[in-house]
Amino acid sequence: MSPTDTDSLAKDLLDFIDASPTPYHAVRETARRLEQAGYRALDEREPWSLKAGDRVYVTRGDTSIAAFQLGTAPVDRAGFRLVGSHTDSPNLRLKPNAQATKNGYQQLGVEIYGGVLLHTWTDRDLSLAGRVVTLKDGRPVGHLVDFRRPLLRVPNLAIHLNRGVNTDGLKLNPQDHMVPVLGLESAGAVDLRALLVQELARGGVKAEAGDLLGYDLCLYDLQPSTRSGVHSEFLHAPRLDNLASCHSSLTALLASSAPPEATRGVVLFDHEEVGSRSAQGAASPFLRTLLERITLSHSDGKPDAFHRAIAHSFLVSADMAHAVHPNYASLHEPKHQPQMGQGPVIKSNVNQSYATDGESWAFFTALCREAGVTPQHFVTRTDLGCGSTIGPISAGQLGIRTVDVGNPMLSMHSIREMACVTDIASMVAVLRRLFA
Repeated sequence: MSPTDTDSLAKDLLDFIDASPTPYHAVRETARRLEQAGYRALDEREPWSLKAGDRVYVTRGDTSIAAFQLGTAPVDRAGFRLVGSHTDSPNLRLKPNAQATKNGYQQLGVEIYGGVLLHTWTDRDLSLAGRVVTLKDGRPVGHLVDFRRPLLRVPNLAIHLNRGVNTDGLKLNPQDHMVPVLGLESAGAVDLRALLVQELARGGVKAEAGDLLGYDLCLYDLQPSTRSGVHSEFLHAPRLDNLASCHSSLTALLASSAPPEATRGVVLFDHEEVGSRSAQGAASPFLRTLLERITLSHSDGKPDAFHRAIAHSFLVSADMAHAVHPNYASLHEPKHQPQMGQGPVIKSNVNQSYATDGESWAFFTALCREAGVTPQHFVTRTDLGCGSTIGPISAGQLGIRTVDVGNPMLSMHSIREMACVTDIASMVAVLRRLFA
């Protein structure tokens, strides 16, 4: 795949998304691509020995991953050039005691993860994927599962029973109305643990129902990602927020082969959609710990080496941005209305929902000029609240100069989102300049 060919990049992004129905699968796919490019895994539990030019990656919790190529210069002199994104997306996730029967239906209880556009999850062919933990040789072991077939559905209520739906709006109670149907009680009892054992067996894992200790399972839409538009200019896919940014940062890193002066890296965090407060989220010590350990191996070793490295460093927080909506343009700030197909968006908020300031804005703009790209700008209307990203969290954790950017998109937090093909290549080109 050429990192500058628009069509091949679009296809590769859609393949990446379809291979990543959950953060667990996104990390596995990212690790596969890294290893294919010569990166080796490091274990946080073991001592590290690193040198200039080394290409390494680290995972935590099976849902966050960071990869680095060590530069030719020590990090206390050249610093880090980093891109941060997140692997998670809003969705429905199974409760621990998920099985239930009601009015002759077998159902699975779900929790709402993140800011889900609930109505988009109704009347969809849904499957189940994630991690199952079993007991093996007296120890818990995690296994990835993906049913890859229509298994569940959240059926809408017929308009005959909800006459005001088109005028009053669809009002969904997450507890009562978002419980997916698994089967008919009259067709025979279905045991979730038995289903999981069968799915594990298809993947070559032998287990009994009693071996299952826990699970982290997500519902997802089975419809494949695709392109649309009269010129095939659009992307329609789940989880564009924020797998599209994960893909851009990873692609830019892998396309940058010669060792740079500064150490380059990407970090893909979990749990951004729910505040990043976890052992592997952006609010955790995950990234700081990795940067400190790299500094110990690749600096002059003085007590202040890490602090000098951070002072030389820069982080691009890459998350998707709001394109102006043709049917709701009044909800956008009049002079900050990004358009799809017009390149990356610099996101600003003076109340620090985004980490961008004048200096980091200028830094990213300079990268755009080097790449032959013109950036756009986004600011939320003054009378509306502003979403946030890993940018302010990482900047606060590290004291690192940070800019918040993203490609413009529509239908953010829908089960199926929309972006533009040409914006992918533009973002990759700018991030390659960061890593140059």
